[in-house]
Amino acid sequence: MTITRRVFLRNSALAVVGTAAVPSFLARAAMGATEPGARTKRLVVIFQRGAADGLNIVVPYGEPQYYAMRPSINIPRKAVLDLDGFFGLHPSLASFQPLWKQRQLAIVHAAGSPDPSRSHFDAQDFMEAGTPGVKSTEDGWLNRSLHELQRPSQKSPFQAIAMGPSIPRILSGLEPAIAMNNINDFSVGGHSPKPSPVATAFEAMYNHSTDTVLHGTGEETFDAVNMLKAADPSKYKPAPGADYPKGRFGDSLRQLAQLIKANLGVQVAFADIGGWDHHVNEGAAEGQIANVLHEFSQSIAAFWTDLGDLGEDTVVVTMSEFGRTARENGNRGTDHGHANVMFVLGGPVKGGKVYGRWPGLDQSQLYEGRDLALTTDFRQVLGEAVARHMGNKNLSEVFPGFENQPGKFLRLLG
Repeated sequence: MTITRRVFLRNSALAVVGTAAVPSFLARAAMGATEPGARTKRLVVIFQRGAADGLNIVVPYGEPQYYAMRPSINIPRKAVLDLDGFFGLHPSLASFQPLWKQRQLAIVHAAGSPDPSRSHFDAQDFMEAGTPGVKSTEDGWLNRSLHELQRPSQKSPFQAIAMGPSIPRILSGLEPAIAMNNINDFSVGGHSPKPSPVATAFEAMYNHSTDTVLHGTGEETFDAVNMLKAADPSKYKPAPGADYPKGRFGDSLRQLAQLIKANLGVQVAFADIGGWDHHVNEGAAEGQIANVLHEFSQSIAAFWTDLGDLGEDTVVVTMSEFGRTARENGNRGTDHGHANVMFVLGGPVKGGKVYGRWPGLDQSQLYEGRDLALTTDFRQVLGEAVARHMGNKNLSEVFPGFENQPGKFLRLLG
C-alpha cells in the first residue's frame, strides 16, 4: 500500500505530538519554516460544542422580551457588563472587557448556520464542512482554506494544527494536518525510556523508505518531535499576565501558544470546548453556564496575552452549532435553537462593536416562533477571515454553493 504524506500525518502516531518554546532559529533551520522577518498570518477557530446559549452570553439587556421570556435564567441588568447600551456581556466574560475596550474584540450576533437541523451531530458536521444541509462534503472548510495560501519554500508539518486526540472534520482533507493532545504523552521510538511501538515502527519505516519525498517528510517530522521533546516543554513559562485556567481547553490554548511562539509555521489551528448543552438548570449570572463561560473567556484572554506581538497577525473566531430557545423551558434550562453569537478577536479586527442586524425577540420576529432568527450566515464571517486576513480569495472553493462576495462582508477586519 502506498502511504502518502497526508495519510501519514493524519493517521500515524504523530496524531499526538508535543511542543515547546524552542529557539526560533533552530525551528526555522530544522523545519524550513518562515524566513527571518517574514510574517505568518494565522487563523484560529474555536468550536463551542453543545450549542451555546448566545442570548445569555451576549445579553440583549435592552430588549424587554428577553426578561419576559427568561424569568429565572436571565442575566440581571445590574450584573450585565455593558457594551453599547443595548448589548452586554455575561459577568463571567469579564476577561473580554479589556479586549473590547482595546477594540481587538468584535461580536457578531444573530449569526450561525441557516440549516434548520437541531441535531448536534448534523449541525456540527455542516459547520465544520462549511456546507450546511449537504452531507456528502468529504473535507472541512478550514482544510480547504489552505489550498491557495502563499507558503514557505518548504512546507511545515505544523501548518495546520488541531488541539485534540484526532483530526476533526473541519481539518480533514487534502492538506496535511496533525492533531496534538497532551505534550507529555508523546514519545518517539528510540528516544525515550519506553518507546512507543507504533512510533518505533513508523520511524523504522521512514528510515528505510526508498521514496525520497516520503523519507524526507518522515525525517523532518521526527527531527521536529525530537527537538521539541528535548526542549522540555514542562519548562515553558507563559508570558506575564497569561493566566490559563485549569482544564482541557486552557491546556489546549497554552500548548497552541507555545507552538505559535516556536515559529514553526502554524497557519491555521483548531480547538474546541464542550459543556454548553444546558437543558436543565442552566443558571444565570452564576451556575453551569457561568462556569463554562469563565473557562472559555479566561483561556482565550490568556492565549491572547501569551501571543504578545504575534497577535497582530492572528485572528481568532468562535462558533457553535446553533443557539438555544429564546424562552426558558420548564427545567430552568433552554432547548436547541437557531441563531447564536460569534466572537472575532485579533490584531486586524475592528473591535469594540456588535456586528450584524438584530432581528428582535418579539413573537413575530422569532424563527419558527421559538428561536432567535438568523441574520448573518457564519460563512460570511469566516469568509472575510479567509479572504481578507489569510489571503485566499477563492471562497467558492472554500465554501462551495454559497454566494460569499466581498461586498457582503461585515467589514470587521481592517
